Amino acid sequence: MNWLNPILVLLTAFVAVFLEASFGGFRHWFGAQIDLLPALIVYASLSSTMGVVTVLAVLGGLWFDSLSANPLGISMLPLFLVGLLIYARRGLILREQTYAQFVLGLGASAIVPLLSLLLLLSTRQSPLLGWGSIWQWLVMSLGGALLTPVCFRLFDGLNHALSYRPVSETSFRPDREIRRGRS
Repeated sequence: MNWLNPILVLLTAFVAVFLEASFGGFRHWFGAQIDLLPALIVYASLSSTMGVVTVLAVLGGLWFDSLSANPLGISMLPLFLVGLLIYARRGLILREQTYAQFVLGLGASAIVPLLSLLLLLSTRQSPLLGWGSIWQWLVMSLGGALLTPVCFRLFDGLNHALSYRPVSETSFRPDREIRRGRS
């Protein structure tokens, strides 16, 4: 098994959560912060094993919740459910199509915050909701949709550049002469 891809995905999730919490430039321009974790879940669901999807959902959710106002662990279940749904249908999804990546990123980036909000409301938390929440949800959804094809290009390029492909050798040499007929 190639361990390079899961390590790069987890490292990117860690750095992305840290940058989302510390860099506020995008938040000041558009009034919302784009979450990269749903885009990474889409990539991991289409490119890795279910174990990698689970580890990414658990660790990414814990990292995200530890740096946000969410209760610890509230983001794990929405990330895992989205990853599980995509992983279950990965044979039917056109992984190489940018349009499919965009649509999956849009859906994941829209569903994860809604499921997190539903979980927050079911635990008797009182999140700040208003008309601005719709704008934030739209910015997060579109931003995640735009970043999902970027994740695919980045990780596929890194995987191609940093890992080798074993050459399949045949038992027939090109300079070998084959005699046919009766001798």
